[in-house]
Formats: sequence, C-alpha cells, structure tokens
Amino acid sequence: MPDSICICGAGTMGSGIAQSAAQHGIPVILYDLDPAKLSRAWLQIEKDLQQQVVKKRIRFDDKKEIIHRIRFTTVISECQAGIVLEAIVENTEAKVSLFTALEKLNGFDTLFVSNSSSLSIKAIAERTAFPDRIMGMHFFNPATRMKLVEIIRTDHSNEASVQRIRDLAVLMGKTPVICKDDPGFIVNHVARPFYLEALRLAEKGIADIETIDKLAEAAGFKMGPFHLMDLIGNDINYTVSCSLYEAMGRPERLKPSPLQEAKVKQGEFGRKSGRGFFDN
Repeated sequence: MPDSICICGAGTMGSGIAQSAAQHGIPVILYDLDPAKLSRAWLQIEKDLQQQVVKKRIRFDDKKEIIHRIRFTTVISECQAGIVLEAIVENTEAKVSLFTALEKLNGFDTLFVSNSSSLSIKAIAERTAFPDRIMGMHFFNPATRMKLVEIIRTDHSNEASVQRIRDLAVLMGKTPVICKDDPGFIVNHVARPFYLEALRLAEKGIADIETIDKLAEAAGFKMGPFHLMDLIGNDINYTVSCSLYEAMGRPERLKPSPLQEAKVKQGEFGRKSGRGFFDN
C-alpha cells in the first residue's frame, strides 16, 4: 500500500500534484484555508481529466475513481498522512509555521516535504523540532505532465526517508533526481540564465519576445522562455529569481529583471491571470 499523501495548498502546483498522485492510485488529502481555491482546484482537475477522457487516455470510470481518491478540505485537523507536502506561498516563515502545526497532528513516522523551488530546505528544517523528517520534493509545472522531480536532502536526512520520498516519486510516474540543498537546487540554478538573458535581450530592444521564443523553439526547446514564464507564473518566476539572487550574494548576472518585476506589479502573472508576456 503506498504512503497516503496530504498536500497543503490548492493552487496550480498543489492541485497538479494531487491529481498526479491520485491518477497513480495514491489516496490524497488536498487542504487549503480558502474554499474558493479548493473549488477552483476541483474544477481544474475535473477539466483536465475530462480532456483525457475525450482523448481516450483514460476511461470515464477512471476519471470518477481518480476524483474520488482526493479529499478536499479546509479543516487542518484532517491533514494526517504518511507524507505531508506543502505547496504554499514561497516564504520560509509560512512553511515553518505550517509544518510546526502539522507535526502535532501526525505520527512520529510522518515525513514533511516542501515543494519550494528556491528556499533552503535546511533553513526550514532547522527551525522545527524535527529536522530529520523534513526534505524537499520539487515538482515542475504542469505537475501532471512534467516527469522530473528534484528530491532535496539536507544534513539531517537519513537514507530511509530519502528512499520513501524517492519511492513516492516513482509511484507517481516521475523521474526523481536527488540533490543537495543548494540555492536553486539543480534546475533553477541552470535555468535562471535562460530566463534572465531572454529578458535582457527584450529590455535592450535587441529582439522582441515573439522572436526570442521562436528562436529558442527552433533551437530545440519545447517552449520559449516567455511562454514558459507565463506558464510557470511571472510572480513565481520572479520570486525565485529574487531568492536565488540574494542566496548567491547578489551577482550581477543573476540580477532580477525590471521587465518581469513590472509584469508582477501589474498583476500580469501569465496563464493563471489571463495575461502575461502574451494574452493567455
């Protein structure tokens, strides 16, 4: 029997992870304080599964079973599972507070994992009373499609815990990569120049965003940097840039983009807001 999993945060990532787990037979609790977010999550999951039915990837009965495996709740006391994953706001204080509250509701063998894309997992762990039970499990958007998952271990992690998280990733049909707790982990460390250099080209007027994306796609990328930032969310992408910039000692090459900052301030987050670098 697979570990049951509780996911805290029913935004784009949280709902996508919940759906991915449920589609692979894992019982899921999806928790959020905001009932409206849970409603949107249910609608998004139902919509995506219906598209899979239409494309004959799954049967209608499969769709019903998958949705039935997810328990949607606004009640934090129901957040009890073998593995608890947070996909909330990218803020260390908020994550520590949530894990501290959840630890009181769960058994001593429950593991707590963060979907943070840039924050130090060790810094989160060491502010709790149970650092050996906290790790990172970083999914990529859209979580229902993207295979890669970064598993971030800290100095406090033991092999048994690492293996449990790895087993969960494999059970979800993912390809786990185990990495150290370093700023940006692997993917965001490598990908940051991809975004930032594209933004600089646009800021300097060397090329427009449509041309930059077409060039990237012609070079073999499935999606150009601006379409990808719209998919991820400009708010999330900009936050990661700021976090990595600070963590790496503010090197000029990693300086966050004023162009993307302006998009965030204007509420043009990309696909989730209907407008970003492109109309979505």
